[in-house]
Amino acid sequence: MGATVVQLTESKKQIQHTHRTFDDQTKAFRKNPMPPISERKENLKRLKRLILNNQDRLIEAIDRDFSCRSKDETLIAEVMPSIQSINYTLKHLDAWMKPSKRHVSMLFRPASNRVHYQPKGVVGIIVPWNYPLYLAVGPLVASLSAGNRSMIKMSEYTPHTSALFKEIIEGSFAGDLVTVITGEADVAADFSAQPFDHLLFTGSTSVGRMVMKAAAKNLTPVTLELGGKSPAIVSPDVPMEDAAQRIAFGKAFNAGQTCVAPDYVLCPADRVQAFVDEFRSRFSEMYPTIRDNDDYTAIINERQYARLQSYLDDARAKGAKVIEINPGRENLGDGTRKIPLTLLLNTTPDMKVMQDEIFGPLLPVVGYTDLEDAIHYINERPRPLALYFFGYDKEQQQYVVHQTHSGGMCINDALMHVAQDDLPFGGIGDSGMGHYHGKEGFLTFSHHRAIFTKQKFNSGQFVYPPHGTPLHKMIYKLFIR
Repeated sequence: MGATVVQLTESKKQIQHTHRTFDDQTKAFRKNPMPPISERKENLKRLKRLILNNQDRLIEAIDRDFSCRSKDETLIAEVMPSIQSINYTLKHLDAWMKPSKRHVSMLFRPASNRVHYQPKGVVGIIVPWNYPLYLAVGPLVASLSAGNRSMIKMSEYTPHTSALFKEIIEGSFAGDLVTVITGEADVAADFSAQPFDHLLFTGSTSVGRMVMKAAAKNLTPVTLELGGKSPAIVSPDVPMEDAAQRIAFGKAFNAGQTCVAPDYVLCPADRVQAFVDEFRSRFSEMYPTIRDNDDYTAIINERQYARLQSYLDDARAKGAKVIEINPGRENLGDGTRKIPLTLLLNTTPDMKVMQDEIFGPLLPVVGYTDLEDAIHYINERPRPLALYFFGYDKEQQQYVVHQTHSGGMCINDALMHVAQDDLPFGGIGDSGMGHYHGKEGFLTFSHHRAIFTKQKFNSGQFVYPPHGTPLHKMIYKLFIR
C-alpha cells in the first residue's frame, strides 16, 4: 500500500512537471521562433559532447537495465549512430535550412515562390526501452536541427539509463529547450495528451494507436515508429551460408529486441534443413557460449522474458518443432533472463509467434514453393517495418522490391538500412507513419511554409472583376487548354 502511494505521488509530481515544462517551452519558443543556424549547431555540438563525455556511464547504465547488455552492441547501435547522426546533420544543416525556390506560372509573374522551413514549436518524443539512448538522441537531433524545443519521455523499463540521461541533459540544457521526463505508464499517457506541435512515438503498434488517439484530440501531427513482423526471404539460389550468417547477426543482435529484427524467415521448402544447419553453425561461431558471454544480451525484464516463454509454450503445444541453439549446452533457466536463439519449424497461423511481433530471439522458418508464393504470404499480412531479401539475382531483387511494401528494406543484409545517415527511416500501415533520420528528420520537424511574393507591379489585376472582358477571354484561352 505504501509503495503504491509513493508511486502515485511521484507520478503526480512528474505530470505537474510535464505541464509546467510544456508551458515554459511554449513561452520560450514564442520569444525565439526562428533560432539562427549558429544556435542550432551549438546545441548539436553540446549534445555530442555530452554523449562522448558520458559514454562509459551510459553503457554501464544500459547494461544494468538489461542485466547484461553487450558493450559493443551499445557502441554499435546507440553511441556510434548518435554521434554519426549529429556529425551528418552539422555538415548538411546549412543546405537544409536554405529556402527552396519553386516555379511560378506565367499567369502570376512577375513574382517568386519559396518554401521556408520553420520550426514547429514544442516537440514531444516518447522513447522505448530497447535502444534507450539512440531512440532518444536520434529524434532529438532532428528536432534541435529544425529549431524546436523538445520534451523527451523516457521508458520506465530502463530506470538507470533514464535517470542518467535526465541528469546529463538537464545539467547542460536549459529546461525550456530540452527536458527529460521519467515516470510510469500514467505519466506517458498524460505526456501523449499534451498539445505538442509534433509528437514522435517509438514503440508497439497497440500503444501507437493509443498515442495517436490522444494526439488527435489536439490535432497534433504524429510520427509513429512502430514494429510488426519483418520477414526475411531466402531466395531459391542464394548461397545458404551468406543468408544464414547475415540473418543470424540481425536476429541475435540485442537478443532480437529490435523493431527491425527479422521476425520470420521465408525459405524454399526444399532448403529449410540447409538453412537450419547453416544458421546453427553461423550463430555458434558468433556466440560459442551464452550464459556468461557478455556479447549476448539478456531479455530486458521478467515481463518480457515470461511473454517470450509463453510464445514458446504455445508453439510447442500446437505442434511446432522447436530447435534451440545453445552451443555450450548451458543451463539458462535459473534467472539469467537469457534465451538461446530458437528456430521454430512447422508453425501454424494460430500460434502467437505467427501473430504478434516477437521482439526476442525466437525465429519461425516458413517454407515456400516459389518466390511468387513468398510474396503472396507477405502481402496478405500487415505491412512490415522492414523487409529483407537474400539473393544475388537482380531480376529477383527487383521483383521483390516492386511487388511488396515495407517501411524500409535491405537486400543481402539485415538491420543496416537503419544506420544509413542519408536514408529516411519510417513505417507504413501497421508499422507506423512518417519518417525521420537525416534530411527527412529535419523536414519532419519543420513546417514547410509556402511564401508567394509579389512586388509593385500587380499582374493579378488582369483577372479582377468585372468579368467577361476580352482580356479575360484571352487569358482563359491561353491557360485553360
